[in-house]
Amino acid sequence: MHPEQPNRPLSATARQHTSLIRTDSGVPYRDLNKNGKLDIYEDPRQPIAARVEDLLSQMTLAEKAGMLFIDGVPVNADGSIEEKSEEQAFTGFGGSVKHKVADLNMNHFNVWQIPGARPLAAWYNNLQQFAEQTRLGIPVTLASDPRHHLGKNVVSMHVEDFSQWCETTGFGAIDDPELVRQFAEIAREEYLAVGIRVALHPQIDLATEPRWPRISGTFGEDAEVSARLAEAYILGFQGAALGPHSVACMTKHFPGGGPQKEGLDPHFEFQQGQIYPGNHFDYHLIPFEAAVAAGTASIMPYYGIPTGQTDEDVAMAFNKTIITTLLREKYGFDGVVCTDWGLISDLHMGDFMWPARAWGVEHLSEVERVQKALEAGVDQFGGESCPYHVLQLVESGALSEERIDQSVRRLLKQKFELGLFEDPFVDEARVPELFGKPKSVAAGLASQSRAMTLLKNEGGVLPLLGQPKIFVKNMDGAVAAHYAQVVDSPDAADFAILRLDTPWVPLATKNQFAASFHHGDLDFKDEAKAEILSLLEKVPTVVVLYLDRPAVVPEINAAARALLADFGASDEAVLNVIFGKAQPEGRLPFELPSSMTAVHNQKPDVPHDSADPLYPFGFGLRYAGA
Repeated sequence: MHPEQPNRPLSATARQHTSLIRTDSGVPYRDLNKNGKLDIYEDPRQPIAARVEDLLSQMTLAEKAGMLFIDGVPVNADGSIEEKSEEQAFTGFGGSVKHKVADLNMNHFNVWQIPGARPLAAWYNNLQQFAEQTRLGIPVTLASDPRHHLGKNVVSMHVEDFSQWCETTGFGAIDDPELVRQFAEIAREEYLAVGIRVALHPQIDLATEPRWPRISGTFGEDAEVSARLAEAYILGFQGAALGPHSVACMTKHFPGGGPQKEGLDPHFEFQQGQIYPGNHFDYHLIPFEAAVAAGTASIMPYYGIPTGQTDEDVAMAFNKTIITTLLREKYGFDGVVCTDWGLISDLHMGDFMWPARAWGVEHLSEVERVQKALEAGVDQFGGESCPYHVLQLVESGALSEERIDQSVRRLLKQKFELGLFEDPFVDEARVPELFGKPKSVAAGLASQSRAMTLLKNEGGVLPLLGQPKIFVKNMDGAVAAHYAQVVDSPDAADFAILRLDTPWVPLATKNQFAASFHHGDLDFKDEAKAEILSLLEKVPTVVVLYLDRPAVVPEINAAARALLADFGASDEAVLNVIFGKAQPEGRLPFELPSSMTAVHNQKPDVPHDSADPLYPFGFGLRYAGA
């Protein structure tokens, strides 16, 4: 066992043999086999390419097929990997993790909701022990969407155990590559502690269509800002080269998912494709060029159809021009290409069916969709557990096993580079040491304040001084009481502090995931706007506006004494800025349009093109003397 990891479970072979070979530093590798030698694929002294080929030669077609799929699995609160009905409430899981490992030969998984860092670490170790009992003992690679951002969007994977930072739009507002790299290094350390070895991020789409619901995951609308922050992000997670202390980045969503028609997201059947009326297809590639140059381990294409840009209008993952001609050949990318989740099979959830995101190839069968994606150049299928389709394709002669081997090589190479074959386990005893570290918590809180963007400061009212009487709305009064005297009525207040979210319009659909996406208009309507303006007329008000999308707020802006934008910030972070304990350093990572008419008239693929914006891209005030 590792001397620095006394609680690390022994591998299956270590339980059978006592003779270990070690590196010069004394760290043990897997044990000698019955012949007194290591298989090449188990011997870390061999070049990775040789180990990959040796293991590939031992794999059956079924084992190869299983590697081409990554699906979500639940995490039990007790750390066990047994199937528990109460843990399977989300019907999208589609079977237990033990079934997927033992029967489907899968060894890539992602986790969504988790009960906390310690249960996750225990569950992960139990899963790796189970995987070691399979014929070849191939370790599991665990992936996750972002967990470190204090946001309110449905696609956020907020877990309090992880340090909480501003959203990536906030990093775009600060535009400090060193801060992004610091964040990535801290997040990497926390991921490694619980076994997460693939980050399903960064998301480097450009926010050129202001109604798109996924803007909060981007660095904003500017390609150059996104490119330099993407580089810092990937280097922070991976290092200069992928290794045992890296978390592999799956950069998304190639070739840029921002320019969705009317902002309708292609997770859902009501999407209308990606459009490029401004002929800016290449502009959206700029961040991906930086990501490839930085060595991103994997890339995920998006669901949308690049309308009119290639020889056929089919979604990115089925589009050979996008995956092979552009990504593989033009940019020379030879890492893993993994589809976004759920392109092959329909998902039945209660009384409704969520169709597969097979846009442009809906008429194809599931097995034909798998074939088309593989022929386009994809290696792996996200959110799917159907390796039997690959078996059918090869056994029928529709695809060659050599084509499957190409993708398996890439996936094996990544596992070897991450050091999973040497030591797939985590030390559960160290989890409390690595989570909640004061330095990490403080850095996350500071990022939330730094990202805040001062848009209006009439008469230099901010920062508030002394102990004014304040009325707060949509804010925790107990937290605010540490900064000033909180009163119950705006009539008794010297100032009001009002937190608002960018408006959105819930869609009428049985798909609750779709209904939770922040689609639709960006302006406050009628009664909601009147209620806000009524408060602003009663008392000098500091409005704090959460911008997961660019809000349209001309009347609110005019009536507010001060206007601050936040990009994922706790009440403490907000109040630190309002009362001058922290400085607002942000500059808008996207324009704030002046009207919905301007939103309708701008081109969804073009940055900085809203007519007469209320606040332009890059706008941000500073406190006097700052």
